[in-house]
Amino acid sequence: MTKREIDSISGQETTGHEWDGIKELNHPLPSWWLYTFYASILVAVIYWVLMPAIPWFNGHSNGILGYSQRASLDHVMEAATAAQAQYIARIDQAPSLAAIRADADLFNFAQAGGRAVFNENCAACHGLGGSGRPGGFPTLADDDWIWGGTLDDIAQTVRHGIRNADPDSRQSVMPNFGTDSILTAPQIADVAEFVLSLSNRSTDTAAAGRGKTVFADNCAACHGDNGQGKPELGAPNLADAIWLYGDGSKLAIMAQVTKPKMGVMPAWGGRLSEAQQRMVTVYVHSLSGGQ
Repeated sequence: MTKREIDSISGQETTGHEWDGIKELNHPLPSWWLYTFYASILVAVIYWVLMPAIPWFNGHSNGILGYSQRASLDHVMEAATAAQAQYIARIDQAPSLAAIRADADLFNFAQAGGRAVFNENCAACHGLGGSGRPGGFPTLADDDWIWGGTLDDIAQTVRHGIRNADPDSRQSVMPNFGTDSILTAPQIADVAEFVLSLSNRSTDTAAAGRGKTVFADNCAACHGDNGQGKPELGAPNLADAIWLYGDGSKLAIMAQVTKPKMGVMPAWGGRLSEAQQRMVTVYVHSLSGGQ
């Protein structure tokens, strides 16, 4: 039996280790800590036996219980799909989008489903909640609609998109007034000043007066005599404070007139089911109250 050595100064038992006359005191772990540690090991071993846990070269152990989180998720998703089926069928069979909007139960379901569809497919460009993004991705949560904000208008835009290969895609092209030499630089500056005057921001009355004539000859056919816009042509309203490209400054307006930017939106008709298209239409329409 090894004799216990007690340190003369501290009165504590030593481990028997000594370095340069310094002896190591023995401070064993508390019993409760050791028991907890051993219990943890036991629980881990039991888990390895019961649950899928031990990796092999081509898979893993299945465990006695054979539990699968993927299978559990599949069951949850199947139950959710079954619960939603009646609403999806009613949305598919609804005679019109207005009928969905008028049915409180269908409207609530369509809003929730439409939000999910929007977040997965549309938010990358239009932002969460339709907040829009700089660079030509319009806000969908205001009352300013480029192609119209009725349920049918939005449905058309969702289904066929804008400026893409779909034969029914919405199409509009603004001329390159500057790069194609349709207008001179002074004319572009004047028409920009007139556009500023539409929202009472012009600082050069004479230039705005000249620009009014230029606007009437070249721009009013699409944007309207007073710049109020024409949704049927995709011509935005120029008389408010909402701008798709730039900050609405004179330089930004001149840049757009000189060589306009025009965005492209994919057609979702071939990517989303009929019910998904209807739900996302109802959701977008509800963001600002729609038209």
